[in-house]
This record gives sequence, C-alpha cells and structure tokens, in this order.
Amino acid sequence: MSDNRQCQPSSREMVCIDTYRVLDSCRDKDCFEDVRVFLTGYGQELVDRGVAVRCKCARIVWSYINIDCVPFNRGFYQLTIKIYIRVTCEACISPGNIQEVEGIAVVEKKVILFGSEGNVSVFKSDNNCSGFCPPKDGCGCPMTTNLPIAVVEAVDPIILSCKIVKPEQKCCCCCCCCDEIPQGVCCTVSGGDICDTEGDKLVVTLGLFSVIRIERPAQYLVNAVEYCVPEKVCQEVHEDDPCRLFHSMAFPVNEFCPPSAGSLARGCSTDTGKRCGCGN
Repeated sequence: MSDNRQCQPSSREMVCIDTYRVLDSCRDKDCFEDVRVFLTGYGQELVDRGVAVRCKCARIVWSYINIDCVPFNRGFYQLTIKIYIRVTCEACISPGNIQEVEGIAVVEKKVILFGSEGNVSVFKSDNNCSGFCPPKDGCGCPMTTNLPIAVVEAVDPIILSCKIVKPEQKCCCCCCCCDEIPQGVCCTVSGGDICDTEGDKLVVTLGLFSVIRIERPAQYLVNAVEYCVPEKVCQEVHEDDPCRLFHSMAFPVNEFCPPSAGSLARGCSTDTGKRCGCGN
C-alpha cells in the first residue's frame, strides 16, 4: 500500500520522548472450572423454576489489578488480577417459554513478573492546581508511587460448560462474595441488583486467553522529522443520498466465500484480504 503523503524537506534531529517500557510480560490460557454466577433476585427465581439453563455469551466488564512486592526477590512483583464477567443465559421455564438471565462471574489469577526498582517520587502538574489560589491542604499536584504499571489484555471468555448446583452441594469456585462486587459492575446487569440468596446455584466453566505485562516510564532518544501532511482528501458523507453511499461500498466477496478447514489451520483469515477456501 503506497503512502500518499508529501513531506517538506527538513533535517533529521534527535528528540527525547517519554513513553512506557515493557520490562516483563507473559501470556496464559486459563480454564476456570465451576465458577459461580451471582444473579439478581429475578434471575435467581428463574433459575429455581427453570427446567434447563444454557449460557449464550460472556463479556468482560471490568478488571481489578493489585501489585505487591515479592519478599526476598528484589524487582519482582506479584499481580493479583480479578476479572468481572457478565454472563448471559437462557432459562427454559416451561415448553416454549424462554427467559433471559444475566449475572456476574468473578475469576482470579496471580502471576509474578519482573518490574525492576524505582526510588523516585513523580509529581505532575494539574490544570486545577494553580499557585494563584492553592488548595487549603497545600497538596494540589498528584504524586505517583514507584510501583510499576500492570497491564492486562484479555479477550471475552469462552463458556465451556454450564450447570445448576443444588444448595447442599459444595462444588462451586468463588474468589469473592456478592458484597465485594463493585456497584459499577452490578449496574451492567439488567433485572435488578445482584444478591446472594438461597437456592440453586448457576456455575460455569470459562476459558480465558490473556496477556499480562509490567511497564515503567522511560525516556528515549529517537530520530525524528517534521510531520508529513497527507495528500488524501477527506470524503464527505452525503446523508441525504443513502443509495449513493451504498453503491460506493465494495462488494463483500469474502463474506460469500467461507474459509475451508485447511485455510483456518494455516492461519488464513478473511480479514487479511485473502480469499480463504476459494480459488483465485
């Protein structure tokens, strides 16, 4: 693909940039078995009355990351990661009567990564901090600690199984109780507030792919030139003529050409522009 940009002649120069350096990282493929799904009062009633329950999808809502130093291992940190997942299920109340149920599942994992050391206190200016009228406590500029920054990247989990557990059975995995779920996470569930009531428990087994890394601020010298102004002109969208906009779109050939099993095994994807599973 050609780069349609026109640059004015300018000499290269060394500039200093402030960014984040990745000190350590890891990837993981976790299988969390029999994770309890906390339901609303309405959802709990449907599960108790339901003949069968099946899970439709799971979406990551939020994640909490805690960083602790590892004793007797300088520069290493233990990351405790809690991932809050919204699970959507369907409950069969009676033949032909299907009701949707939503709940929150919480999984936890711990990893140890190298994050180096830092003994400086960093202060950054704030737009609300002014020397003209300083705050009463005298602390207007926020300070950051010398702890590194942990970053977690995860795709929405795969629901591997789903089942109902009777109250007398003790086989569900819970890393927290209902009261420990943040209110902002509970608000993502429709049907009322999350509660811990007596009755049948909905448990799921989740497969999760994740990448975890530790970063620290760093400064680097790089070669730089002036910004290049692109030659491509922005195209205006004509909202009054939707057919004109539709006819300007390319025909989605790949959508009508599903990939074969061999193409998927080779890592060929329709998103890359390759016609997987079809002849040239």
